[in-house]
This record gives sequence, C-alpha cells and structure tokens, in this order.
Amino acid sequence: MTDLPTVALLGTGAMGAGMARNLAAAGIDLRVWNRTPERAAPLADVATVAATPAEAVAGADVLLTMLYDADSVLEVVSGLGDAIAPGTTWLQQSTIGVAGTNQAIALAEELGLVLVDAPVLGTRKPAEDGTLTVLASGPDEVADHVAPLLDAIGSRTLWLGPAGAGTRLKLAANAWVLTVVEGLAESLALTRDLGLDPALFLDAVQGSAVDAPYLRLKGEAMLSGALDPSFALSGAVKDADLILAAARAAGTELAVLPGVREHLARGVEAGHGDRDMAATYLAH
Repeated sequence: MTDLPTVALLGTGAMGAGMARNLAAAGIDLRVWNRTPERAAPLADVATVAATPAEAVAGADVLLTMLYDADSVLEVVSGLGDAIAPGTTWLQQSTIGVAGTNQAIALAEELGLVLVDAPVLGTRKPAEDGTLTVLASGPDEVADHVAPLLDAIGSRTLWLGPAGAGTRLKLAANAWVLTVVEGLAESLALTRDLGLDPALFLDAVQGSAVDAPYLRLKGEAMLSGALDPSFALSGAVKDADLILAAARAAGTELAVLPGVREHLARGVEAGHGDRDMAATYLAH
C-alpha cells in the first residue's frame, strides 16, 4: 500500500471523523488534527493525532480540509508556513462558498499548492458509511492522485472542471436540500394547525411521485424530536448565506431561499442551532 498518499486531515467534526475512519480503512497513512483536541483523540486507533496543523501536514502528500467555514479554512492553511511543501495537493472539502473558494484558489497559488475543490453531498451517516457524493474540480493531472481518497469517502465522484466548479454545484444542491427541509416543516406545521395529526401528511405522500426517503427521514425526526445533528441547523443557516451571496453575485433572483433562510435562522435564535436542521420545525 506504499503507493497510497499520506494524508493530513484537518477537521474531525461530524463529517471529518467518519471520513477519517474510511480513509484509514482503505490503508491510507493518516494524520488528523482538530481545533478541539477532544474531537480528534478518538481517532488515535486509526490515525496519528497531531497537536498542531503544522505537525499534521509535515511530509504529507495531501492536505485535506474539512473545517466549518471559509475563515477557519483560510486561517489554518495560511498559518502552515514552511510546514507544507510546495506542490502538495490540497483537497478542500469544506463548504466555504464562491468567495471563500476564490480566496482558497489565490492562497493555493501563493503557497504553491495544487488545489482540488471537492465539497461533498451527504451528512454524518453517509460520511460514516463512505457513501458521500464528491463534487470534484481541479487539474486533471491530480485526479488519479486523489482517487484512492475519494473512493474511500464516497460512492460516487463527479469531476466538473477547473477548481471552483465543485463549490458552485454544491451550493445549487444545498439550495434544494434546504428548500425541501423547510417546505416539509411548513407542510407538517400546516397539517397540525389545521387540526390534524401532522403524521398524516407523511402517510398521504407515502409511495407517491412526491415521496422520497429523505422526506420520511426528516419528517419522522421532526415529529419524534429525534434531532441529534446529522447536519446542524446553524450550519444550514451558514450555507443559506453562502447560497444567497453566490446568487447575488451571479445575478440570479431567488424567490424561495430568502424565506427559507429566515425560518432556519428563527430556529437558531430559539436555541436549536446545535440540533439537526430538522429542528426548524420547532420554530413553527
């Protein structure tokens, strides 16, 4: 397995921890770091837990970032200094928006890194199961280099062109996800407020053309209160802001997303930010 790259994974939160275990299971030599050390420590059985980002990346062939937002990604990578060698592949998988990705492209050029912009579709469970969809974009010549990593964390990889294309498609996909979650919350709330058991909505659409596994998964979470985060509500608000910023820059008029963002933010303001994004239902 010596032909596999050595990987430094920075960010072992809800997504990064599952990705780390799948990378290690594929035989990849892995170092991990997290800003909160307690979240990286459980990975000591499959990876080298580094005390600093610089310690993690020293001698690594691939830097993989799975951090919360653009500020954290840019701060950590720009602080690596001489610890990361020019020519290292930077697999940037955090959701950081168009502006953040443009800054990452500039930073990669400054540091001499080869940037692969490759955000993922999926939440905690797909990350743990290795069934994420990877939206990869970057130089064609590094596709084979990172293929073992992408195969380990995902069930499907789409190569989309130059770096930045992955992020753009991720935002479009997340716009749909957030719309579905908020629309579901509103339909359940309306069913309830019209004097019916809200579970009847899920029964009514079951097996129809508008049914979907995701609809039932989130609907049952909303009604049961089983809201351990697969993707936190606060993260959904962050992504909604990234989508709206990208739409403004592109000149796209979005009629639905501003209202979706307002309702998601209402849930955060009500104290549900650390719960799953299905907790938007609690604010209705």
